[in-house]
Amino acid sequence: MATLIWFRTDLRTQDNPALSAALADGTACALFMPAPGQWRRHGDAPAKIDFWLRNLAELGKRLAALNVPLKFSAVHDWSAAPDALVSFCRLHGIQAVHANAEWGIDEWRRDDAVARRLATEGIAWTVHHGATLLPPGSVLSGKGQCYKVFSPYARVCRERLAAAPPRPAPAPRRQAAMPARADPLPPPRAMLGDAPQPGDGIRALWPAGEDAAARRLRAFIDTAVADYPRDRDLPGVDGTSRLSPYLAAGVISAGACLRAALSANQGEIDSGQAGIRAWITELLWREFYVHLLAAHPALSMHRAMRPETEHVPWRESERDLQAWRDGRTGFPIIDAAMRQLAATGWMHNRLRMMTAMFLSKNLLLDWRKGEAWFMANLVDGDLASNNGGWQWSASTGTDAAPYFRVFNPETQSRKFDPRGSFLRRWLPELAGLDDRAIHAPTDAQRQATGYPARIVDLRESRLRAIEAYAGVAKRRAE
Repeated sequence: MATLIWFRTDLRTQDNPALSAALADGTACALFMPAPGQWRRHGDAPAKIDFWLRNLAELGKRLAALNVPLKFSAVHDWSAAPDALVSFCRLHGIQAVHANAEWGIDEWRRDDAVARRLATEGIAWTVHHGATLLPPGSVLSGKGQCYKVFSPYARVCRERLAAAPPRPAPAPRRQAAMPARADPLPPPRAMLGDAPQPGDGIRALWPAGEDAAARRLRAFIDTAVADYPRDRDLPGVDGTSRLSPYLAAGVISAGACLRAALSANQGEIDSGQAGIRAWITELLWREFYVHLLAAHPALSMHRAMRPETEHVPWRESERDLQAWRDGRTGFPIIDAAMRQLAATGWMHNRLRMMTAMFLSKNLLLDWRKGEAWFMANLVDGDLASNNGGWQWSASTGTDAAPYFRVFNPETQSRKFDPRGSFLRRWLPELAGLDDRAIHAPTDAQRQATGYPARIVDLRESRLRAIEAYAGVAKRRAE
């Protein structure tokens, strides 16, 4: 039987249940469906699309070693996917299609339409769970609902994963012969449109392929994870795994990450090395946001998790928004973080929280504007994680803490970058200041270095945010 593995955000051969199933069912070929119009609609970053293309090139090589040809069928957006897939199946005599589930609303609607269209042709359609440790919808509260608070969700996940860690998908078998020729990789310009292509500097930071992801995982487990509880919050230290782009594109699976962690911790998930336990918690945060996205389709449609927060009186200030985007707010840790994002396509997680809270609380600008800016620049842009992180910071999402928690960026800067090493890297104009002054330069120091004045008063803006959110809470109570 001729089968098809339809690759989406699962650009790997190892631990890929859809690929393994397609090969077990019959003689398989592979398909990737570029959708530049859909990517633009989603606001995907050029660095992210470029990363996909580079990983597709590596994936094609690994598939060729399995005698599986990688083919391409470009569409403008997902509305054209059902007809395009049927045409491809007819052309190649495909009788069964395998794919791994995706959970955004556009992808869910696409797959629903695909399932109905394939059924009219008598073509089998099977969706596998290759993106998460536990399938969305399988971790429910005693009331049968998706958890909205992380701690009880994580406790249940740990119990289940300790009892039955996810097994890897069967290793893909090599076919006797390649059933068709592989296609040449689509040219980057056709995929990126008018957007500027990322420079070699960003590409060097994020090498493509499963081998690169595996090396990064191994290096983290072998060296950095021991100090992870301390270093993970220090932006000036290379203390995180930096696997997020590979997880977002599916170049490595969450299961492979968990198994590597458990192997280094004698199989323990709740005891043993503190660094391993802390990193597993971060993997579970990623899972949590995917489960929420699946349970609440409105999250894919720019809606707040807490409906009452739709009434927060957001300010309109293009000047302040642009200063935040450009890293010219006058708050060194915020500006350094935004410059890191622009230069590398990535931002340290602690800084993502700081910059998001600064925009949504201190500037009182709609969190959705920041969410979109991150997605337009992140090489690891992922709808579930990006939305979840922004709503957590803006107090419109799942954070169990009260809305009046507002990070002080200068206090955070002194705590997590005490010697200013991160600030000096990204704000060279301030490099000559001492370790204390660099976090909050005086007016004279700003004038001498050309560094901008603060665009907002921290105390006044905090009170303004609390008043705005309190008004919404009072309105709800009435």
